[in-house]
Amino acid sequence: MTHELCLDVELTDRQLEVHESTARFRVLVAGRRFGKTQLALAELLWETWQHDGRIAWYIGPSYRQAKRIAWERLKSAVRADPGARINETDLTIHFPGGSSISLRGADQYDSLRGNALDFVVLDEFASMKPEVWPEVIRPALADRRGRALFIGTPQGHDHLYDRFQFAQADPDWAAFHFTTIEGGNVTTEELASAARELDERLYRQEFEASFESTALGLAYHAFSREANVRKCEYRPNARIVWSLDFNVHPMCSVIAQKDGDIVEVLDELVLDDANTPLACQRFWDRVRWWRTASSCGPLQIDIYGDASGYQRRTCGVATDWTLIRDFFNQWTGQAAVHIKAASSNPGIRDRVNLVNGRLLNATGDRRLFVDPKCKHLILDFERVCWQQDDLGQPTSELDKSDRMRTHSSDALGYFLAQAFPLGAKIGEQRNRLF
Repeated sequence: MTHELCLDVELTDRQLEVHESTARFRVLVAGRRFGKTQLALAELLWETWQHDGRIAWYIGPSYRQAKRIAWERLKSAVRADPGARINETDLTIHFPGGSSISLRGADQYDSLRGNALDFVVLDEFASMKPEVWPEVIRPALADRRGRALFIGTPQGHDHLYDRFQFAQADPDWAAFHFTTIEGGNVTTEELASAARELDERLYRQEFEASFESTALGLAYHAFSREANVRKCEYRPNARIVWSLDFNVHPMCSVIAQKDGDIVEVLDELVLDDANTPLACQRFWDRVRWWRTASSCGPLQIDIYGDASGYQRRTCGVATDWTLIRDFFNQWTGQAAVHIKAASSNPGIRDRVNLVNGRLLNATGDRRLFVDPKCKHLILDFERVCWQQDDLGQPTSELDKSDRMRTHSSDALGYFLAQAFPLGAKIGEQRNRLF
């Protein structure tokens, strides 16, 4: 059910529940695609259309993100107001009564100091630095007794969690918690699809808005030596996958095969102080004998890897991918090589989440298995952690303090990211905002 808010802006029952709260400060924690940004824009418009002289800000984690998420949608909303003046340079919309809505980024938060505000939305608050609120935004609301709406999806027990807990106890605050399905924008079929792609912890965090403590610590938390490690035999006539991480010291790669939805990692190569031609030779020495077990001509080999292979690196003249192609040209007839290098690498968290989802998804399925001989890959799964900042909060970078760690799991992740890409953002039902 939807309700008219102002002009032709509509809110769902759950969004309206947040909107009708009279609390000065509100914290909304909700699953992905709940419609948090839709509510944020409606709140900004309500504030500035109902009152003259109001200064309202929408703050995203960065200026670029704020513009990407909200600017076009906000401009679309005010096209029905002939008096609205749009400033593309400053990302500000001015209204006839002196009110304005501006988009800002929290990444350079010192530049936000010195402003007086009537209303502010902090979107994806968990991705902002904790000091943005107490040091900059809270003082900006003081003299005009401004109001604030915090919105976000959990990222562990961080400052969004702290705000959410505080909001449940303070009389000036209100806290709201909704799952994705309660938002009414995503179908149950889409959620079932997401559950098959994502590991259980990530599914709970992203779609049930659960504050998961395991967001800290081990990166590959879904791995189980008992459940994911088993003897993996070469299957004749099935395509061979070779996926590389183009680090030099060590240079790591994995050898795998895919059977439908199941991936088995047969072996790994970990070479100290190596270059790409040497890695090719070692790989070929390892697999060339499998051709005697194949009855269908040359070995079919699909090669994946780090997009940095497009750079001139190991030999100074040719790219790594060119070196690989040149190496296998001499084995025409014995190896049919298909290079499937991506032009850019997936985000680190996206890649790790995808690997976790294949180690164990939210429906209890394991679709990734590793042969016991892959000792470095197994150690990666058991030991690689997220870096933490000075405040002990997780970053989006892996801890690489041990030079032997991360490379084998990175190599595997490059292959999985291309072979099993996460669905185009788990889809929401397409409803116009304005």
